[in-house]
Amino acid sequence: MNKLESISIGWDGPYTLEEIGLQEDSLKYSLKKDTQLNNEAKDYGVYQIYGHHPIYGANVLLYIGKAQDQTFAKRISQEGWEYNEDAYNIRIYIGRIYNNTKTNRTEIWDTYIDSAERMLIYAHEPARNSSNILNITKNEDKLKELENVRIFNYGNYRSLMPEVSGEMWIKSSDDVDFFHA
Repeated sequence: MNKLESISIGWDGPYTLEEIGLQEDSLKYSLKKDTQLNNEAKDYGVYQIYGHHPIYGANVLLYIGKAQDQTFAKRISQEGWEYNEDAYNIRIYIGRIYNNTKTNRTEIWDTYIDSAERMLIYAHEPARNSSNILNITKNEDKLKELENVRIFNYGNYRSLMPEVSGEMWIKSSDDVDFFHA
């Protein structure tokens, strides 16, 4: 993204693992066919997972992910959250990208989802995203792509900052012109 790109995300939740369609059958979990957050026309974007962490405690931001090529329900069901020590208290918040077009799936939409996920992970550093954090911070080209991204979070964005920008998080203070009297 070369020019300033504002990405607006509308957050909804919380959802439980059961509400997104995971069902327990003899200690094996599977995704029900008829479930929420599985509409192939609209259920894509970024999501947050909250739950227990052995160091940070209960009800904390654990993970930020993206549902880009598959729906929220399909993507989240693949991650094994049902095996978390406190799985019954896992809470999921989903964020849909708002854009000015009437279409749901576009190439720019996929770019926005990818940029939003990376920017939110970089700024918030969720505990279970440690490998993503390292990959993002070590790749200067990927970081540079986020310099002109600004994320606006609306709705139930939970513990995310309402606004996150590459100007603040990516650019060095050497790149910013400060007013000097």
